[in-house]
Amino acid sequence: MPRRYFAPTWSARQEGKSGKARSSAMGASDPGPGARPAERRGAAKAGTLFAGLRKPTEVIVVVVTLLAYGCPVQAIVHAFELDERTVARWRDQAGRHCEQVHHALVEQGKLDLMHVQADEIRVKGRQLIAWMGLAMMVPTRLWLAGVLSATRDRALADRLLGQVRACAQRLCGLLVCTDGWAAYPGSIRRAFREKVKTTAGRGRASLQVWPELHIGVVIKHTVKYHLTHITRRMAQGGLEQATALLSASRGGSVLNTAFIERFNGTMRERLAALTRKCRHAAHRLSALHTGMYLLGCTYNFCWPHQELSRSAPDAETGKRTWMACTPAMASGLTDHVWSLFELMSYRVAPPPWVAPKRRGRRRTRPLPDPTAPKRPRGRPPKVAACSSTS
Repeated sequence: MPRRYFAPTWSARQEGKSGKARSSAMGASDPGPGARPAERRGAAKAGTLFAGLRKPTEVIVVVVTLLAYGCPVQAIVHAFELDERTVARWRDQAGRHCEQVHHALVEQGKLDLMHVQADEIRVKGRQLIAWMGLAMMVPTRLWLAGVLSATRDRALADRLLGQVRACAQRLCGLLVCTDGWAAYPGSIRRAFREKVKTTAGRGRASLQVWPELHIGVVIKHTVKYHLTHITRRMAQGGLEQATALLSASRGGSVLNTAFIERFNGTMRERLAALTRKCRHAAHRLSALHTGMYLLGCTYNFCWPHQELSRSAPDAETGKRTWMACTPAMASGLTDHVWSLFELMSYRVAPPPWVAPKRRGRRRTRPLPDPTAPKRPRGRPPKVAACSSTS
């Protein structure tokens, strides 16, 4: 007899109400006799996490939710009696789907970033040392970018700041705060610059850094793992303009990296492979990459932030109610808190079709006009001679 698992309905109005829940068996889900032919063929799930998966949707969502909250794969395997490779495959597919959602919604060049903080995490895996670079938007606490690399070099910083540049509006006032890594200032200048034609006539346009770009560096000095003093300096721009951006973004009164360091703690807490001294360390960079996007996308769209949420009076009753707010809501990307099912069901448009490269010799004659009438081929039909005489 198949085991049955309880899961709530995924409509926001039905959650938490008695009698509004359903259970499903761990068998292949059938849309039912009243479903449309497209749903039976699986076209309704194309572009989502559930495309091509046979397990019930409720079980997949529960497993992905546990993974997003830091539950190790081995615990899910014992609780749901699933194969370890199945859980790992669901995690990787969910991470790749979240990466597509992040590119489709966040990296569109529409955000007024104002204040960005960037930092990196040293990841210790199974016979593996990697570096995870992260960046976030301070005013709305929106996670902007994340990259993984086996080495801590300039390429890591360039990729990270390139993703941040894809999210930002052009030529806006921006303050970027980082730690004392020497690769950051150069990568920031290379990412935030535009082509400017300075001479008339023919010639290549020069690349110039944004005039309102400010780079702050925060260096923490430690002795035997104890903080002794902090050095703050400006690598680009003026301190007065940087202080104005700090106050406008509610990012403190002095240059700091406190917000990205707090997000680093959230990442280590909820991504099981990043937990220090654990027995479930990652074996591959791809597993860390998909897990990072799964956590970052759920952080943006599904987790209400305490600093962003507030209590407001109800329009009907007048009583003050708690209004939950996610970083995506504060950034204007959505107007409600997403459920994990809604995030995994978001249909990402496929990439535009690109004609394949033609192989062989180049065509010398033009293509025939498709609207012109075609010449009849073959022999003309025989016409019988008339035998009548006048």
